[in-house]
Amino acid sequence: MAESKDNSQFTQLSQYTILVADTGDVESIKKFKPTDATTNPSLIYAAAQLSQYQHLVDDAIAYGKKETDKSKVLQAVIDRLSVNFGAEISKIVPGVVSTEVDARLSFNTQASIDKAHLLIDLYKQLGIPKERILIKLASTWEGIKAAEVLEKEGIHCNMTLIFSMAQAIACSQVGATLISPFVGRILDWYVSATGTKSYPPEQDPGVVSVAKIYKYYKSVGSKTIVMGASFRNVGEIIALAGCDKLTIGPSLLDELKGSTTPITRALVADNTGADPSKAIVLSEQEFRWQFNEDQMAVEKLSDGIRKFGADTLKLEALIQARINASS
Repeated sequence: MAESKDNSQFTQLSQYTILVADTGDVESIKKFKPTDATTNPSLIYAAAQLSQYQHLVDDAIAYGKKETDKSKVLQAVIDRLSVNFGAEISKIVPGVVSTEVDARLSFNTQASIDKAHLLIDLYKQLGIPKERILIKLASTWEGIKAAEVLEKEGIHCNMTLIFSMAQAIACSQVGATLISPFVGRILDWYVSATGTKSYPPEQDPGVVSVAKIYKYYKSVGSKTIVMGASFRNVGEIIALAGCDKLTIGPSLLDELKGSTTPITRALVADNTGADPSKAIVLSEQEFRWQFNEDQMAVEKLSDGIRKFGADTLKLEALIQARINASS
């Protein structure tokens, strides 16, 4: 008997867009078989509490305890743990894995560069080349300047917490490999600020923002990849079919797998008329002013950095308790 053809929305979407799993759960990644995967402190915190990943935690603790400066043991464990999860994921996905720099370094260019070098070195120790890794940096001016240095060194960056065109322009300007505009968090802000509880997918403020960035990038021939992130519903995802990449959590990937409703491509790259001479170049002053003029972007970037910072503290508390218990 002939094998039935998979006509799920997941498969349909895969024809237009590279799909990325937004999770630290290795089992979910095995299930969906995405091209790439992204992690962050929130996802690592959740995964580190699951029994099937305790060997990764144990290895990180053993690694950190080799640090002679006792004040640096916890940070050594956290860094190794992030890389351990990334290394496990890299065994499953054929593409790249994103690993995040501590959100508390978001306003320190040199410290962000130093942390990126450390993470890449830890990956190298595990036999994983830098070409398989994207370093995730918050898209502050300082984070963007860190990406400028790292990209010139051949270390590729995923610029996260993108909420505005000013951020997108600056990231492309410095040659960042990829940006992650946060669709759902933009929607959250508009729902709260305007009282409008729902939007048709094509009018969703997050979708509109990503489509605008995508159109600008293609119009100027930008090499920076646009990867929509932080989705609240499948409608947002389908409205961005054709985006370079989309990073999606397991629950929404399940929904896509479970539906066969036809999908049509929403975003189409027309590079034939691309004109690099029309690319906007922002000075630091211009970037800061344009960004500051966007109330939503200012509030959501600040909120995002705080939340990732808070989850990093939760992860540190969890790991410190494990370190103490193993002493």
